[in-house]
Amino acid sequence: MAEVVKMPKMSDTMTEGVIAKWHKKVGDKIKSGDLLAEIETDKATMDFESYQDGTLLYIGVEEGAAAEVDKVIAVLGKEGEDYKAALEGEGAAKSADTAAAPAPQPSADANSSAPAEQQPAEAAKPAVDLSSIPATVIRMPALSDTMTEGVIEKWNFKVGDKIKSDDSLADVATDKATMEVVGYEEGTLLYLSVKEGEGVPVNGIIAIVGKEGTDITPLLQSGGETAAVPAEAPIEEDKAPAAQNNAAPAATPAKETSNADDSRVKASPLARKIAKDKGINLNDVKGSAENGRIVKKDVEEFTPSTETINKQHAEEAQKQEAAPAKEAKAPISLPTVLGEEKFTEKPVTQMRKTIGKRLSESLFTAPHFYVTMSIDMDAAIAARGKINEVAPVKISFNDFVVKACAVALKQHPAINSSWLGDKIRFNEHVNIGVAVAVDEGLLVPVIKFADGKTLSHLSVEVKEFAQKAKGKKLQPAEMEGSTFTISNLGMFGVDEFTAIINTPNACILAVSGIQQIPVVKNGAVVPGNVMKVTLSSDHRVVDGATAAQFLQTLKNLLEEPVRLLI
Repeated sequence: MAEVVKMPKMSDTMTEGVIAKWHKKVGDKIKSGDLLAEIETDKATMDFESYQDGTLLYIGVEEGAAAEVDKVIAVLGKEGEDYKAALEGEGAAKSADTAAAPAPQPSADANSSAPAEQQPAEAAKPAVDLSSIPATVIRMPALSDTMTEGVIEKWNFKVGDKIKSDDSLADVATDKATMEVVGYEEGTLLYLSVKEGEGVPVNGIIAIVGKEGTDITPLLQSGGETAAVPAEAPIEEDKAPAAQNNAAPAATPAKETSNADDSRVKASPLARKIAKDKGINLNDVKGSAENGRIVKKDVEEFTPSTETINKQHAEEAQKQEAAPAKEAKAPISLPTVLGEEKFTEKPVTQMRKTIGKRLSESLFTAPHFYVTMSIDMDAAIAARGKINEVAPVKISFNDFVVKACAVALKQHPAINSSWLGDKIRFNEHVNIGVAVAVDEGLLVPVIKFADGKTLSHLSVEVKEFAQKAKGKKLQPAEMEGSTFTISNLGMFGVDEFTAIINTPNACILAVSGIQQIPVVKNGAVVPGNVMKVTLSSDHRVVDGATAAQFLQTLKNLLEEPVRLLI
């Protein structure tokens, strides 16, 4: 009998996984223990082994796609067996039917029970040929890349006024500035959607222009159904009045004078803005929208011809030659530089999603405060040199910090605690998380019972975890259970920084680089080696004095490293 394979829960915080790679394909023979796929979780990419024998009959999630925990991702069974029964048994078929069917079904019921006068109106919508109506809908254009709605600050015309194609209909306040909205249509202003001071979402109807006396009711009724037109082309898809067709050829002669004023060229506000930013004359651009109107796509895809560029350079050279010698001090005329904005987008990985979610929750839930202290590292530098002469492994300054924190945490249990909502947990064990940067983000392996380990032991363990993290070999159990976290950017020469608490910890220590600066010792200014550390604390658990006392203990331990050996 066919058996379904579900997305496993591979960590305590995992809610969905991404199929990074399938190692088997439909029709392959599978044995228990075979590597079936690689699954990217919120913490690492891990191997997923099959726990069943059989033939792979079905793959439900493609590579690169995500699936929630417990969702069916594959079916195993006997070769040639019908696997659909297994899918139906898991409710997959029901879920698909439910997702597709509910929306139309209630509307059918609603129509059957609606008053008789409403049903003809619904049926009449498709029967109206909107293209035959001599009127055009003017929509709210996207006047900036972050704009979601515009507020009509002032209408420049009222219903019944005659409008020209280049008239400014209204002044619109966006999220960045107040700008003019041009209708680009000729006719009578038949309808205004809102009063001055009211907002209209991007691509929403703001006005209708057309032949005087036209019934615009069908256009208003259909406006609600077409509100999802992409914001990048808010106006271009509207039907233009028939009278406008005669005006289209006027854009053609403008091509002959590429340097002429382009203010009369028909173009969307967004296209005009992009052209201005790029230094493109709209007379040189061919419009692809109705009646030759230039839209965003036309400007972005425009490439100036060699003839145009040479002509610009020749005209600039002639101007310079013709200028009198006495005007040599006039401002220099620079050639127009054309460029193109480019970017690359990549899908957010599961790890990055989780980092963003957890750190956002931490920063906006736990009231952070920060305490910074400078530590004299001269003694630690000397101690490290002597220890490395006899130690089986090389000890780093990070190992000193981990050991010092472990000892200090035993003396300050409030720092080694967690906020649990209705109670505070004071941990008697010391498990220190050490943040490790990887290509996809940040991993935090945990050094368990760090206070009982020697510097050499800590050094080996930290190095092993770092290698595992970069090789994507860390197991979920190795990243769980921390009571305190250290984030060290000293190797990058960072002077000072703050870190976001790794919940449910109450604190995290940000460790900066060792800086050689002048210091005062015994009343004299001498060279010194100073390292700054900043403790980020959850104010629900830790008070300022408690944080300062912990840092004072940490400072004493690092400035007299012999204390770490006691």
